Amino acid sequence: MRIAVLSLVENAAGGPRALRGSLPIGGRSVLRHQIGFALSLGCKRIIVMAEGISGELVALQHVVEAGHAQFHVVATARALVPLIQPEDDVFVLGDGLLAMPDTLRNLLEEGPGLLTLPVELALPLGFERIDINNAFAAAMRFPGRVAAALADLPPEWNVQSALLRLAMQARITLRPVPSALLDDGRWNIVRDENEAHHIERRWLRLHTARAGSKSGSAGNTVAIAIVRRFGPAMLHAGTRPAIVGLAAGLMGLLGGGLGWLGNTATGFALLGLGWLVERVASLLGQVERDSLLASGLARRSVEIFHVMIDLGFIVLATWRSELPATPWGLRAFAPILLIFALRLLTVALSGNRWGRWFEDRLIIGIALALTSVFLPFDVMIGLAVIALIGASLLALKFANDESGNQPPSKGSPNPQLTSRG
Repeated sequence: MRIAVLSLVENAAGGPRALRGSLPIGGRSVLRHQIGFALSLGCKRIIVMAEGISGELVALQHVVEAGHAQFHVVATARALVPLIQPEDDVFVLGDGLLAMPDTLRNLLEEGPGLLTLPVELALPLGFERIDINNAFAAAMRFPGRVAAALADLPPEWNVQSALLRLAMQARITLRPVPSALLDDGRWNIVRDENEAHHIERRWLRLHTARAGSKSGSAGNTVAIAIVRRFGPAMLHAGTRPAIVGLAAGLMGLLGGGLGWLGNTATGFALLGLGWLVERVASLLGQVERDSLLASGLARRSVEIFHVMIDLGFIVLATWRSELPATPWGLRAFAPILLIFALRLLTVALSGNRWGRWFEDRLIIGIALALTSVFLPFDVMIGLAVIALIGASLLALKFANDESGNQPPSKGSPNPQLTSRG
């Protein structure tokens, strides 16, 4: 059985009542981050060293049990011994450790090991020295038999320090952690609230870096900037991604209502802003999933929401059209072609950064709003459809040429007569 041993004992600097493991990062405690990581490893028993039961620990117990694992709170080393069998696989995370889950997993999944950092870099950051050259990186993995000696130790010993000494005596392999992880914020000990605020912004930037490298368009770039600037405040206020997604839906409905009342330009802009708010919600949800704070299942409603935004554009453009109302459907014909052409061009430019610009409904909404106010609307919609379809054909042709697919060469109609023997 895989077992995780965590800790909620060390006091945070500057406040005797605050504990390191309780300091918030992204609206959740450091201990909650560690529990998410332990569950992702497949740990079936999670043990928290703490002086007593608290409301926070009761809430975390529900999280652990929802993950189909056992939850235990113990105060002494001797109470820990019966919970670990010799054949168990034990993971220990230090009090206040916050590391990027993928990085930590890669190091621990290599097998039993005691993770270390260069002592001259790690000591000022709060890591514990273990010898003249190495500091304990606050994470280790060892066989359960190593913990059996805890029964012989005095009850006042710090359990994690005792486990560290026992692992060293058992000659568990020292595995170095790249010092670059300290520089870019992927490996931290959170010691007080000021550090928590600083680390939190780096943590959020790391989690949105992948989306930033793939953003490519103005709307996505704005969404990432909003998450990085206001994400910590929203998460600390308990604003979950689903709430932000609801706000996006309400903004879209408001845009449709204004369009129905005749203010189509504002309606187009609000639909684009609704798409932007939904992108913020998606990014916050992705951060929670990457941090193992929420389910790994992405929200299935995202694509449906994007379809509804496109339908909103079609309806507003139909209402804005100055074409005759008959024959039926004439006003909606060009707007429908516009949305289909946008989606076609996105597929044609798949893998190309320019394709993301045509997925950006913030830009589309603003463009339609400006066109509605300053330009002949129906003429511009028709020209846009022609331009988008033409661009799609060119993109598909260039993609085919670059793939190197040549038409099969025709063989000789009479190979026997052209044979050279």
